[in-house]
Amino acid sequence: MGYQSKIEWTDHTFNPWWGCTKVSPACDNCYAEAFSRRLGMNIWSSKNERRFLSDANWRLPEKWNKQAELDGTTARVFCASMGDLFEWKRGLTKQREKLWSLVEKTPSLNWLLLTKRPHLVARLVPWTSGWPANVWIGATVENQKWVDKRLPFLTALPTENVFLSCEPLLDEISLTPWLEQDVVSWVIAGGESGGNARPSEPHWFYALRDECVEWGVPFHFKQWGVWAPTSAVEGPIPRRRIDIGFSTPMGRYPKSISGRVLDGEIWDELPTALQ
Repeated sequence: MGYQSKIEWTDHTFNPWWGCTKVSPACDNCYAEAFSRRLGMNIWSSKNERRFLSDANWRLPEKWNKQAELDGTTARVFCASMGDLFEWKRGLTKQREKLWSLVEKTPSLNWLLLTKRPHLVARLVPWTSGWPANVWIGATVENQKWVDKRLPFLTALPTENVFLSCEPLLDEISLTPWLEQDVVSWVIAGGESGGNARPSEPHWFYALRDECVEWGVPFHFKQWGVWAPTSAVEGPIPRRRIDIGFSTPMGRYPKSISGRVLDGEIWDELPTALQ
């Protein structure tokens, strides 16, 4: 699992294990939990064991690194899509140590480490200063409460490779205090998918994009998810339509139909170091 990822902002995904414990509203409709349960795996919550992957899985990044070297490029690797690398749980230490070694052996891969636990990062990484240039650390921030709670831990780390995932975006947020300090290098945003997905007000995305443009921070709009403004989707009638006080009526569509056009444009911006 992981080669040529379908996630728009990465090239590959890599997981040292599967499973996690929910910590905030962004976790409520976790796609990774739903996928695991469909496969018959009970690996969510602090009480349950995690699923560890094969040696073949661990060899994949070295293959990707070799191919990138041959191509004279770098590749982006999202780690971990099926859990949280910085979960505080017994039995994960050896897997993390194995990962740190792998990261250092693959300099042609840019490792995108996304977490909802940035307060634990400094305790669990082996680098106290001068992080490897190919390591990017990010946090999920779904509303202003979690922006204010998580970002100070993230930006205090001794690295300039900091990014945010505002997905699913569950309320309007402002990042200006951090963008104007030039401590965030990339912002990803998107709506929610799945059967219980919550709609996002379109202007939350517009405002976030405008902040990034104002401060010169690359912005990536990943998706509307299953809810999109009906005015932005051409052709099919939505499966369901709601008017809940947003600036425009929202329709429920298959994710492939709702697409990722924001205000008439595709936003695929990347930091220079990741291009």
